[in-house]
Amino acid sequence: MLLILQRLAHLFAWLGGAVACGVALMTVSSVTLRAAITQPIQGDVELTQLGIALSISLCLPWAQLRRANIIVDFFTQRLPDRVNHLLDAAGALLLALMCALLAWRTSVGAVGTREAFETTMILGLPMWWAYASLAPGLALTALVAGVQAQRQLRAAADGSPLPAQGEH
Repeated sequence: MLLILQRLAHLFAWLGGAVACGVALMTVSSVTLRAAITQPIQGDVELTQLGIALSISLCLPWAQLRRANIIVDFFTQRLPDRVNHLLDAAGALLLALMCALLAWRTSVGAVGTREAFETTMILGLPMWWAYASLAPGLALTALVAGVQAQRQLRAAADGSPLPAQGEH
């Protein structure tokens, strides 16, 4: 199960990076066109908003898997491993619940905006695309964090040391 999550998170991160690079190239092109011929790419702001939201949601599972989120351990670094495992498990479980809730609500939002035929202001793109594109990354982040919570609870029970930063 963990290997599948690792591969999916890695694939999502690559896709997120590709989307971010595409947005960067589009932005440079639009700015260049605006400066050169006063004609930017139509809807560049809309595309940037959609693309970066998608990119972030796709990169979240990899960041969680690698434990690359900011951890403030100033107050907990001297606590016993068991307590740190329990705190890490609680944090991972809360993140899993939050991401599962967000994945569910963005899915519901996608259905609602599709039924309402909402579109973006300039390009007229269906808004449900934006909502629907966020759900997979959030759902995978929830799964990764759930597995991490389970592993931290198991580590707390058997007293094993904390995994190093970046290990899963």
